[in-house]
Amino acid sequence: MRSILPLLAAFAMAAPAAALAQAAPSSATAEAAAPAAAGKATASAAAADVAAGQSVKDKTGAVIGQVAEVKPDASGKATATIKMGADTFAVDTAALAVQDGAAVINATQAEIQAMLKK
Repeated sequence: MRSILPLLAAFAMAAPAAALAQAAPSSATAEAAAPAAAGKATASAAAADVAAGQSVKDKTGAVIGQVAEVKPDASGKATATIKMGADTFAVDTAALAVQDGAAVINATQAEIQAMLKK
């Protein structure tokens, strides 16, 4: 299993906010005006919804795999193990948003595959 946590760090900041903005435009406006702490709480709540068995979608909306398990890493952060075809990788659940019951990652399948090859 490969961990692409360092490579997805940039995506982690954008994924929850982008997904929430698409899911509920009116609440996204309210969140934009809220303090940063409220935004972090919302992102944590979305990450907490990531669970084993969920489908995983890329940023285009295509289903690319499934969450195999969610467990804490060595530092205590919740980490999702994602099975994508023959590839398996780990990602911080904070880098995932939950939309319509699926975990969404802010990268395309091709971008993820390129990261895994490095």
